[in-house]
Amino acid sequence: MKINVAGIIGESIVDGPGIRLTVFCQGCPHHCPGCQNPETWAFEERQRIEPQEILEMVQKNPLIRGVTFSGGEPFAQPLEHAELAKLLHQHGYEVASYSGYTFEELMNGTPEQRTLLENIDILVDGRFVLEERTLELRFRGSRNQRVINVPQSLKQNKAVLETRESWVGESAQ
Repeated sequence: MKINVAGIIGESIVDGPGIRLTVFCQGCPHHCPGCQNPETWAFEERQRIEPQEILEMVQKNPLIRGVTFSGGEPFAQPLEHAELAKLLHQHGYEVASYSGYTFEELMNGTPEQRTLLENIDILVDGRFVLEERTLELRFRGSRNQRVINVPQSLKQNKAVLETRESWVGESAQ
């Protein structure tokens, strides 16, 4: 099972706390006006990479503590990303994902989307809304987006916001 990727950034500091590897998947159904990555919208084959290959990239850098799935839309390739997330967790890495879908939409989504949701730690959810664009919120592009603690949310069957300062900053509410 391979992930169709638009690109990989080996050392990112803008897609979550610390130094992270970011996987930009190819394909997105949302097409948000003002999107930073419109080149990832098309559902065309770019570069197909095995999850094991991505794990090996992560393991080559001892500074990496987490991996972020970005897009495109990771939940458009949910089983592929879930397989990668499982591998990453087996090796002690935190897994975060951006999604244009809300947590609630994913909870009511496909069984495959639910599988990915069950294998990530953090979800930054919601479509990018140009009118709500902000540079003030950590790891979010627009004010409508939330940073969600997925394990707690699944336990409570509702979105539970992440409160760690490393994810949301000092002014988190």
